[in-house]
Amino acid sequence: MRLLIAGWQGQVARCLVAAATRRSDVAACAAGRPALDICELPTIERNLADVAPDVVINTAAYTAVDAAEKEPEAAMALNRDGAAMLARAAAERGVPIIHLSTDYVFDGTKAGPYDESDTPRPINVYGKSKLAGEEAVAAANPAHIIVRTAWIYSPHGRNFVSRMLELAKERDKLHIVDDQRGSPTYAPHLAEAILELAAHIAGRDTEGRAGVYHLAGSGTASWCELARAVFAASKARGGPTAEVAAITSADYPTPATRPMNSRLDCTRIRETFGLQLPHWREGVAACVSELLGAGQTEPGLPPR
Repeated sequence: MRLLIAGWQGQVARCLVAAATRRSDVAACAAGRPALDICELPTIERNLADVAPDVVINTAAYTAVDAAEKEPEAAMALNRDGAAMLARAAAERGVPIIHLSTDYVFDGTKAGPYDESDTPRPINVYGKSKLAGEEAVAAANPAHIIVRTAWIYSPHGRNFVSRMLELAKERDKLHIVDDQRGSPTYAPHLAEAILELAAHIAGRDTEGRAGVYHLAGSGTASWCELARAVFAASKARGGPTAEVAAITSADYPTPATRPMNSRLDCTRIRETFGLQLPHWREGVAACVSELLGAGQTEPGLPPR
């Protein structure tokens, strides 16, 4: 199975490449700007011709949630227009596409976890751009699988887990938001599942199975609970720890409003493709072990 992965620096892209290298039945090519710019059709066509993929996976996205409030055009250009261009070019070659989306397409007011039948109502520019991208991809390529995921963390790049470990080296106590709940997702777990998903649709008819699916770590947590789990795992491995004090979203205002409830119900993808990710706590333990074993953490997001 040959895969073309749009985007190469992001957490999921890096984990997809790592997962693919461990499998003898997968050849994955990941490319990003300038070699593959999903907003530039010639680069898309060149990569499709060179790789001749069985499946295209789009991980390229504008993901700066707060910055998007001031740069809506840039967010839409990449998350909607670029995604549509990539999906359309793949469709012209009869190639299915897996497109990554987000829990932020929802407004967070539902009492329970969101499933695919719930109506999206994004409350920030980033969420609006990703929803527009979902709609554009679906319209451009009938053979599409749109994967909504949430709260991604990994041993790579900028994420909440690495930032917590960094901050624990500088502060004894951290104030972390406790009234936003979601489905933390370990990117290596997600990457393995996406490869399985690609194998399901490569060279096969996706009719009846195309559409939107939720795929996130099992279990739910608040940011505060996630931080405490990070420090528990770090302490067990002799790493940095800090006391965690719970605060509300009102205590930590951000330019972009976050949904209070980002929990995702992943029943559909389990019943359709047999895919279910491990519990987020397993991911935290693995991620912290990797980060501490590397002896470093990469710069991350500001504390919540």
